[in-house]
Amino acid sequence: MQQTNPILTATSSPAQRVRAAFEKARQDQRGMLLPYFMCGYPSASQSIEVVLAAVEAGADLIELGLPFSDSLADGATIQHAGHQALERGMNMRGCLEIARQVSARSSVPLLFMGSYNPLLAYGLEAFCRDAAASGVCGLIIPDLPPEEATRLQEAAVASGLTLVFLIPPTTPDERIGQIVEHASTIAGSFIYCVSLSGVTGSTSKFEILPSLLARIYGYTKKHQLPVVVGFGITEPEHISLVSSLADGSAVGTALVKLLDQHEEAEQVEAIRAYMHSLHEATKRA
Repeated sequence: MQQTNPILTATSSPAQRVRAAFEKARQDQRGMLLPYFMCGYPSASQSIEVVLAAVEAGADLIELGLPFSDSLADGATIQHAGHQALERGMNMRGCLEIARQVSARSSVPLLFMGSYNPLLAYGLEAFCRDAAASGVCGLIIPDLPPEEATRLQEAAVASGLTLVFLIPPTTPDERIGQIVEHASTIAGSFIYCVSLSGVTGSTSKFEILPSLLARIYGYTKKHQLPVVVGFGITEPEHISLVSSLADGSAVGTALVKLLDQHEEAEQVEAIRAYMHSLHEATKRA
C-alpha cells in the first residue's frame, strides 16, 4: 500500500519533501527516524521489501546505501553488506532502480548515502538527474567536505535534490559554524551529527552527545536547520535519548545485523517489528 504524507504534495520539490518530513515529525511532537539499508543487501528484491517494511513501521526518511569497495566511514558490518551487494551484481543503476521501485510504493523521502568516487565515475550531473527521476530527494556523502562539494552541490540543486553534511564530535566550533552556514544555503538540508569518533556500528554511551548537540544547535538555531544523530544508535533507549535532544535518529548497523540474524522468510517481519519498537521511542513527553 502506498504510504502518504499529507504535508507532501505532488508539486513539492525533492528537497522540500525532506524538510516537510521534519515539519511533520515536529508537529507530531516526536523525533525523526531514519533507517539505513544497503541497496542490494541481502538481495535487490529483498532490500526493497525490508525498506517498505520500515516505512510501514514509521520511518520518516530512508537512507539507501550505495555499495562501494572502499567505503572508509563504514564499520565492518556495513562494509560486509556492501561487498556482498557488489558480489551479487549491484551497481549504481541497480541502486537507482531500487529507489524507483520504493518511491513508486511509498511517499517517504529517500536519501542516497555513499562515497563520492562512484558518483564521479557515473557523472555528477547525470547521477543527480537520474536520482531525482528515481524518486530520490537528497544525498549524504560522508567523505565530501563542504569546500570540495561545489560541483556536486550545483548538480544536486539543479535537479532539486538536497545535500547533507556531517559534523563529527572532534569538530572545532569555528568549523561547525562554517558547515552550518554552508548547509543553510541548501534547500532541505540538515546536519548529520556523528555521535562518536570512529566508524559506523561502534558502541557508545553518548556521554558527549548533550554537549556536542548544544554546540551544534548554537549555530543551527538561527537557520532553523534540523539536526539528526547517527552512529552507534541501536536500542529504543538510544532513540528516546536522542529524540529528547535532537530532531532525529539514524540507525544503520543494527538493521544490517538484524537481517543477518534471520532467514529470508523472516527478515521483513523482523525489520517491521524492530522499527516499530524504535518508532515508539521517538515520542516526546
